Amino acid sequence: MKRMMVVGVALGVAGLGAVVQAQPQAQRQLSSQAPAARTAAALLPATQSLLDGYVREGKMPGIVVAIGRGDGPTLFPAAGRGGLEPNAPVAGPDTLWRVYSMTKPITGMAAMMLVEDGRLKLDQPISDFFPGFAKMRVLTSPDTSLTSVPARTPITVRHLLTHTAGLSYSINAKGPILKEYERLGIVPAAVNATVEAKMRATRPKTLAEFATRVATLPLIAEPGTRWSYSIGLDVMAAVIEKALGMPFEQFVSTRLFRPLKMTSSYWQVPAAQAGRLATNYSFVGDTMVPLDPAATSVFRQAPSFPYGGAGLVMSARDYDRFLHMLQDGGTLDGVRVMKPETVALAMSNLLPVGVRFGGVAASTGGTNAEVPMGYGAGGSVLLADQPGGAGKGTYGWGGAAGTVAFVDPSRGVRRTIMVNYFPSNRYPLREQVLGALARDAARLGAR
Repeated sequence: MKRMMVVGVALGVAGLGAVVQAQPQAQRQLSSQAPAARTAAALLPATQSLLDGYVREGKMPGIVVAIGRGDGPTLFPAAGRGGLEPNAPVAGPDTLWRVYSMTKPITGMAAMMLVEDGRLKLDQPISDFFPGFAKMRVLTSPDTSLTSVPARTPITVRHLLTHTAGLSYSINAKGPILKEYERLGIVPAAVNATVEAKMRATRPKTLAEFATRVATLPLIAEPGTRWSYSIGLDVMAAVIEKALGMPFEQFVSTRLFRPLKMTSSYWQVPAAQAGRLATNYSFVGDTMVPLDPAATSVFRQAPSFPYGGAGLVMSARDYDRFLHMLQDGGTLDGVRVMKPETVALAMSNLLPVGVRFGGVAASTGGTNAEVPMGYGAGGSVLLADQPGGAGKGTYGWGGAAGTVAFVDPSRGVRRTIMVNYFPSNRYPLREQVLGALARDAARLGAR
């Protein structure tokens, strides 16, 4: 936990292919039997019982789940509060949670918007925007030495979106290259106010400076040859900003958040909304210890720059709206933000030929998939139907503090789970929540 806690723990989870999903027919019945007067708890007793049990047993202070199918109303079963503090907000659809690496799909879609606009190309070298990337070097022994050779392949937009650029992360780098990442402040994440004061002393002050420093680091693999979880989406944010001549966060707000009415998505939580922010916890043995209390949260400060890979605080309602847009091929409530073909491309397997993705290490909350998985724009993609479960094309990702979200466009199904604690794989929460949903759907289907 030691080094990971200092740099933001593990900033992503995958393995969405391992979750169990309710059968489509039962799901349709669930939606059709959901008049406004009925509550999520009444419709989903097994799910509600599971959430209540987690809170009652002291495993977490609160949890919110968003369950959507088609264009029917989203259900938000919830339990507990956003923290153990007496004044903590009751957990609900508008509670604010640190989503960490669930920021990556949003940055990925922002990049795909520029591809749609003709401002970027998937296989365009990023040295077109930051010339320092024109002559990269590749380590010959990444874990033990800084000895390197010239890279043969330029880093492209595709590589950044799919973690195949040869970049690393301070959470998974080792040896001398880890020390270089730390020396240059390549730690694009926030943990708490105490850790932030140390990180900020060396971290770049802008996205452009961040990308420029990254370009001086040797790579751990030849671009386009290996999947390695990385700061790729953070560099992608810098490329977006440079390509547009507009602040990255302004673009995301203008082209995504505002049109989709995502009114609870922040790089910095405004003072007026701080009362909705949950506390983030860390487990010491079986005891939950406040790591980033809501009242003094680092997310109430302006970040050094908007972290495209791990920077957002969001509500379950907002993330569901984002997934709903993807489910509906780029539109929501009659407002189009992306073309259907752009959404389909973004949620397809964008990995370079010959590169495979099978999940991430258990230390990040991930698992290997039971069916083949690929990788799209900032999120994993199922390449085949999971027997009795998620459909081919299911896209999503998770975050370091236990959050997870995915959309199955073939079946019009989407799910978001919001909690905040480290480590994200403390409990088999994802599997248990989706298993409970399947039981609820089966009950409705038996009526």
